[in-house]
Amino acid sequence: MELSRQDAMNGKMGRVLVVDDEAQVRKPISLSLTKAGYEVVEAEDGEQAIRTLNAGDNPLMVDTILCDIRMPKINGTEAITYFRRQYPTVPVVVLTGYPDVDMAVSLMKRGVQDYLVKPVSKEELLTTVHKSVDQHLLFKDQFVV
Repeated sequence: MELSRQDAMNGKMGRVLVVDDEAQVRKPISLSLTKAGYEVVEAEDGEQAIRTLNAGDNPLMVDTILCDIRMPKINGTEAITYFRRQYPTVPVVVLTGYPDVDMAVSLMKRGVQDYLVKPVSKEELLTTVHKSVDQHLLFKDQFVV
């Protein structure tokens, strides 16, 4: 009997790292994703996200990173550069309140999966995250023996 991806992950749809310095944005997004069946890990800024991913002996494995751009300490573009270098197979989705076409194009060229503008509808958020997680899980499945 074949297990679905959700069954294989103990009933979860995938693990998403949500990086945003604004709790009033991060918390509702995390709640929406959790209610949709995702395991969510939160970080207040790029520095905390990097620490969270690298805590302990084994890096935290995530299926998608949802990242704001304008944040204190390590900002989103710096964090995304790190994520793409250290975790090149993990899709990154930008979620920003400051849309910038040039920045969006630059980030997409650097491997960002999608670029969402706040406020984002729950439906658009869930559709984008589902697509990103699914792409990552399909990619991971290529290397399973």
